[in-house]
Amino acid sequence: MQAPKTSVESAPSRHRIDVATHALLMRGPRRQPLQPLDPPASLPEPVFPQYPEKLGDVAPDPKYLPAGGNPYRTRFDPPIVWRALRGWLFPYLRSVLLPGDFHPIIAYLFTEWKCNLDCHYCWAFDNRVPGMTEDTARQAIDWLHDIGCRVLALMGGEVLIRPHFVHKVVYYAAKKGFWVYVPTNGRLMRPDVIDRLGDAGVATINLALDSIDERRELPKALNPIRPYFEYLIKKQYVYHYSVFFNINITPINIEDVKQLTEIAHDVGIATDYHLNESPMTEQAHFKHMSANPTFITPADWPRIDALIDWLIDKQRQGYKMVNSIRRLEQMKLFMRGELQDWECRAGQNSIIIRTDGTLGPCFPLYSATYDWGVVGRPQFDPAQLAQMKRACQPHCYSTLNHNLAFCYKPSRALRWVLKQALRGFQGTTGAFEE
Repeated sequence: MQAPKTSVESAPSRHRIDVATHALLMRGPRRQPLQPLDPPASLPEPVFPQYPEKLGDVAPDPKYLPAGGNPYRTRFDPPIVWRALRGWLFPYLRSVLLPGDFHPIIAYLFTEWKCNLDCHYCWAFDNRVPGMTEDTARQAIDWLHDIGCRVLALMGGEVLIRPHFVHKVVYYAAKKGFWVYVPTNGRLMRPDVIDRLGDAGVATINLALDSIDERRELPKALNPIRPYFEYLIKKQYVYHYSVFFNINITPINIEDVKQLTEIAHDVGIATDYHLNESPMTEQAHFKHMSANPTFITPADWPRIDALIDWLIDKQRQGYKMVNSIRRLEQMKLFMRGELQDWECRAGQNSIIIRTDGTLGPCFPLYSATYDWGVVGRPQFDPAQLAQMKRACQPHCYSTLNHNLAFCYKPSRALRWVLKQALRGFQGTTGAFEE
């Protein structure tokens, strides 16, 4: 995020990590795609509806509605709490207790690398790349299950480009005990899609929005999907999934960030914030590197500092946010290129699985051609990861990987779980504090 790399006045660098690390990741041992089984595996056809009484515009059971009119205190039955503990806590304890360095807690399954929108800051799609096959998805889920991972985050591109495929993946993973996370820009999130994902057992839906009204540079907007959003919020009390806004902060949407934060607060959902970033590695297909108004320059720092202070104040007032106050404060350092080593666990407790079944340590390095292995045959080398992270951590603001790193000390994690248990797991957001 340093000025020479993101400035609109001069052509920014094509990547944010140092030249030597970039050369290793893009010209080192080259990855090879996962080979399909013979015959290729398939995903089972979901049983739908499993819960016909929950379909359509039904009223939620009153016992699951927020208590006393407080949207932060949704009541959860023991099975819902059990799903969260089975997905997060038990794999975490397993990773701490077992020998070795590779124990994924969360895996990002990139079912798509295509998107139906063109956000001008986003390099994370290429519409020429085929989506994941059922064979690759099944091999990946079975392997992750065997090694003890129980959190599966579907990723894109836009995940809902193939809604029937996503329904199959969510259904199969949930039946195997995974806590399943689905992100979307919402444009394809029709009520029937919401019902299918809820019925299949999705745990969390991440709604990525950057503005209220659609604009050319930031097409991920709330108003074009208002009816879908209202249905999504209502049905969370029927299917027991959670919802949060994922908001990217740029110089041109500061007021939108505030409005989206207030809307999330009004309906009792959490928010997650990111500072706009140029690509970590070179992206030949990305066409918005130059003269891009969404890139942050030094001239924008005072206004974004003020926004961050506003967000911190709102969190202190009780607004639900995935980012901790400590992490929000670090945005200022990150924006100035001064973020320090934060003990990233990528390639150890979090991994990505690309559409072709190849593995990588983290989302920003999706396009790296370095060979970290494939599903069933990981090749993560602790020494290589440690060397790489010395170069990339100062340029990376990953909320989930930061939370993994921060809570990886057992005392922190167990203290947080105990705190949530004493509150009945009400209002849990994922943010961690000392």
